[in-house]
Amino acid sequence: MKKKLVLLLSSVSFITITHAQVANRTSFIKDSIDIYVSRALTNWRIPGVAICIVKDNNVILMKGYGIKELGLPEKVDENTLFMIGSNTKAFTATALAMLQDQKKLSLDDQVTKYIPTFRLENKAAGEMTTIRDLLCHRLGFKTFQGDFTFYNTDLTRAQVIDRLGRLKATYPFRTKWGYTNAAFLTAGEIIQRVTGQTWEMYLKQNIFAPLGMMNTLALTADMPKSFNRTVAHTFIDERLSAIPYAQIDGIAPAGSISSSVNDMSKWVLALLNNGKVGTRQVIPEAAVLATRTPQDIVGSIRHLNGETNFELYGLGWFLQDYSGHRIVMHDGGVNGYVSSVTLVPQDHLGIIILTNTDQNAFYEALRWEIMDAYFKQPYRNYSETYLSSFKSNMAAEQSVYKALRDSVALNLPLATPITNYTGKYVNDFYGSMTITQGENNDLEARFEHHPKMFVKLQPIGKHRFFATFSDPVYGKTVFPFSFQNGKITGVKVKVADFVEADPYEFKKVN
Repeated sequence: MKKKLVLLLSSVSFITITHAQVANRTSFIKDSIDIYVSRALTNWRIPGVAICIVKDNNVILMKGYGIKELGLPEKVDENTLFMIGSNTKAFTATALAMLQDQKKLSLDDQVTKYIPTFRLENKAAGEMTTIRDLLCHRLGFKTFQGDFTFYNTDLTRAQVIDRLGRLKATYPFRTKWGYTNAAFLTAGEIIQRVTGQTWEMYLKQNIFAPLGMMNTLALTADMPKSFNRTVAHTFIDERLSAIPYAQIDGIAPAGSISSSVNDMSKWVLALLNNGKVGTRQVIPEAAVLATRTPQDIVGSIRHLNGETNFELYGLGWFLQDYSGHRIVMHDGGVNGYVSSVTLVPQDHLGIIILTNTDQNAFYEALRWEIMDAYFKQPYRNYSETYLSSFKSNMAAEQSVYKALRDSVALNLPLATPITNYTGKYVNDFYGSMTITQGENNDLEARFEHHPKMFVKLQPIGKHRFFATFSDPVYGKTVFPFSFQNGKITGVKVKVADFVEADPYEFKKVN
C-alpha cells in the first residue's frame, strides 16, 4: 500500500487539475485521468485496471494501470487479460443476431425447434419460449434465480439446461424482467445446433478472428494458460487476497470470456461503426441494431446528476437515457473481477474498464466520469462518492461478522448433540449436501456439484451455525437448522447475493 503522503500529494494535484477543467471538461481525459485512476487504485485497493476510450473511430486512451497480481511487480498493459464476466452476453446475442441475418434462424423461433428437450416448469411457457426470450431475461425467473446450482459447478451445459427446466419461476412468463444466466447458456447452445460449431468455436471464427481479437479467450479453463494475464482478487476479512479463477464453462455463453482492452477496443470500434472494420462489414449492421432494440423494462434508475430515467434491456445490453444521450452498456462480474463496456452510438463514444478485484465500484464511477466529461456535465468526483458508500457497506458487513464470531466465542450450547446435525441432506433442485463433524465441535458441509468447495459451520446457539464458505465469493452467513419431534429435519442454505439471493431448503435424509 502507498503511504499517506502520496495520497495527500495526489489529492492536492487532483483538486488543482479539476479547477482547470471548469472551462473545458474534456481536458479530464487528456490531463487528469492518470491521477484520477492512480488515486483510485490506492483508495479502492485495486491491484490493476485497464482502460480504453474510443471516440469518432479513434482510440483516445488505451492504458494499463497497476499490477497483475498483488505482491508481484508485473504491470498491467493494454494486452493483459481480465475476465469480463457478463460482458460475454453481448457476444452471444450478437452471434445469434448474425445467424438471423444469414437466414439460418429467427430470434423469434421457438427454442424447442433447435433443442427439442428444452422445457420450463410451466409447460406452456417452455413451448412458447423463443430465442429472443432467452436473450432478454423474460422467462419469469427472479434475478440470479438458480445460480447457486449453475455457477462454478461441475454440471455440464446439458445438465444446466435440464435443471433450468425444473426451476419454478417466481413470476408469470414474460411479465417481469429477471436476469437469468442459464437462459444465455441455452441460447449459446442453439448456435451449435444451427452451425455444427460449439459456441466458443463460432465466436472465435466469426467474431474474434475477423476483428483481430487474437488474445481473447472464450473459456475460463484457458485463462491459467495465458502468459499475459491478471489474477483474480477479493477481500477476505478486509484483507485483499488473490483467489482462484472462476470455472464457469458450464454456463460459458453467459460469462466466460477473458479479454484485454486492446482486443475489446476492436469489438467496440466495430459496434460503433455498425459492424464495419474499415470497409469490411464484419458484423451485419442489422445484427448490431437488433441487439440494441429495447425488449424489456428493467426499472427506473436515478443518476447522481439528479435525473431519473427508465432502464431497459435489449439483447445482451442494458439501455439507458442519460443527459440527452442514449447509452448502451453492460457490466460484468465474476470471481475476482468486475468490468464495464459502454457505447454511446450517437456520439461515437466507447468506454471499456477492466479491473481485477470484485470488490470495487470504481469501474462504474469512472464510466460516468468519462461520459460527464464528454457530455459537458459538471465534475462530481464519482469515485469518492461511490467509495464512501462502499466503505459504509463494508463496515456494516464486518460489524455483522464480528457479532457472529463473538457468538462463536461464547460457546453457546446447541439444542441437541453435534452429531445429530451430521448426515446427508437433499434439495430437489440442487442435489445433495453432506455434513460431517470437524475439529473443535465444528461441522463441515460439502456440496455434490461444488467438489472443490466446503463450508465451515461453527455453532452459535440453539440450532444455528455461523457458515464460512471456503470460496469467499459465496460469503459468510448463518445456516439455521430445523428441528422437529426431537430430530434435525433440514437446514436453510444461503449464499452471497452476488451468486443468488434466495436460500435453499435442504432436507435431512439420513
